[in-house]
Amino acid sequence: MRVFNLLKIAFKAIVLNKTRTLLTMLGIIIGVASVIAMLAIGEGSKESIRTTISSMGSNMITIRPGADTRGPARGSGGNVQTLVLEDYQKIKEQATLLSYSTPVVNSGGQVINGANNWPSTIYGVNPEYLNIKVVDLQSGSMFTDAEVKSAAKVALIGQTVVDNVFPNGQEPVGQMIRFNNIPFKVIGVLEEKGENTFGQDQDDVVIAPYTTVQKRILAIDYLNQIMASAVSEDDAPEAVTQVTEILRNQHKLQDFEDDDFTVRSMEELISTFSSTSEMLTILLVAVASISLLIGGIGIMNIMYVSVKERTKEIGLRMAVGGKGSDILMQFLIEAILISITGGLLGVLLGLGATVFIEKFLNWPTSVALYSIIISFAVCAVTGIFFGWYPARKAAALDPITALRYE
Repeated sequence: MRVFNLLKIAFKAIVLNKTRTLLTMLGIIIGVASVIAMLAIGEGSKESIRTTISSMGSNMITIRPGADTRGPARGSGGNVQTLVLEDYQKIKEQATLLSYSTPVVNSGGQVINGANNWPSTIYGVNPEYLNIKVVDLQSGSMFTDAEVKSAAKVALIGQTVVDNVFPNGQEPVGQMIRFNNIPFKVIGVLEEKGENTFGQDQDDVVIAPYTTVQKRILAIDYLNQIMASAVSEDDAPEAVTQVTEILRNQHKLQDFEDDDFTVRSMEELISTFSSTSEMLTILLVAVASISLLIGGIGIMNIMYVSVKERTKEIGLRMAVGGKGSDILMQFLIEAILISITGGLLGVLLGLGATVFIEKFLNWPTSVALYSIIISFAVCAVTGIFFGWYPARKAAALDPITALRYE
């Protein structure tokens, strides 16, 4: 009953000073809304990164020539020639944790169809490439193992290439194109995928048998890279280890020698980008939390004013038998009510801001339940922390001095 009465008194005091209370809450409202919105942007970014990279093949493993520099993602490995077809064949035979694998050779050049031409990249692969990259066909069909063996001049093209070399809307499948003056018959069109995480156009490609690209375009006997897909995302780290051991044995490397190749999984890429996103989120939340601190200081300030204004009332309550603990609780409850009410309004504003950001700014967001719980808990703690000292000061007033206060 005592707590209920104190709640009523605190509520009346807040209602009597609506404008002042609302202005006091503003710091808390803005702080909570900012924290929720910033965390939502951070979580949305991480999910977006994971989804985008997974769309490139979440189980994908890339084996590139040359030692691991752990620098920015490289292209084809340049002129490093430490990967050959025998390496791919050994991986194919011995790697039990891989579901698909393909040699990869690639070259830049011009795609030509009549008077139309477009600069693009041709990738020489085998039929398992589409499974590794999680790409479907929009029309036509994939080339066969027999066509790879015979180095057939057949190709699949992406939508960007279609738009630029077949601008009149004609059906590409069955048509002849040239890549660096080598004729190719288009047997399929890849499903549109758009840009990847690095801003590269995934539809600006030509896919052909790796034997054809090796012999007829590049005239090389080594591989630019090997691509594979782990049995599952969970098996990817172990698959990387397995491939590394196979290649070290194949290259006859001693224990003290460094790898002359680099094996990476998409999980590493996801982890790297997620770590960067987390650091940015922490920074944004730290900045947003300053508003909560300012809001807390505002509560302390207004409670000091309230104590000063109600000094006579405090003295009267004490004179008729009120205890210091009752006065303490009264002002503490008032501070907590202001803080929690501000927190509730802040949560609503934060959720609204998140919807606005996603809908009108097209930024990916994801509101995590923990962000609401933490923000709300911080509000309660802020009310207690910044309301305690003014409440204690009120409880410590001498009744006679308080009654004489003007």
